[in-house]
Amino acid sequence: MKSAVAAVLMLLLAACGDAPAPKVEQKPMEVKSEPKALEAPKAEAPKAEEPKAEAPKPDPNKALAQRVKRALESEAKVEATGIDVTASAGAVTLWGTAATDAERRRAARIAAKVEGVKSVDNRIAVVKGS
Repeated sequence: MKSAVAAVLMLLLAACGDAPAPKVEQKPMEVKSEPKALEAPKAEAPKAEEPKAEAPKPDPNKALAQRVKRALESEAKVEATGIDVTASAGAVTLWGTAATDAERRRAARIAAKVEGVKSVDNRIAVVKGS
């Protein structure tokens, strides 16, 4: 086995030799450029107007409900955290709980005074200690 490896190594060394590889001279390639013909500017077809994307319009019902909720929150005698507000075409519905009937009625009066409110459906339940 050792002799086979030694024979392969001898052959490889003999194949390498000490003679340098012949040099091949490379000449730079000449690039001939032909004058380009002047191109006439291309006329572009008129572009059709793209429909402009409209910004999403705010939901008037949601905006009305938010205005009523802010009005309830600004009143110190109404616990607005226990009241939810929904609106549809000016009709406002109050949901939730109040500690007293006076607070329940006060919330309805406040909601009725908000601009855009046409009617108030008071579904607030009176729950002692709420």
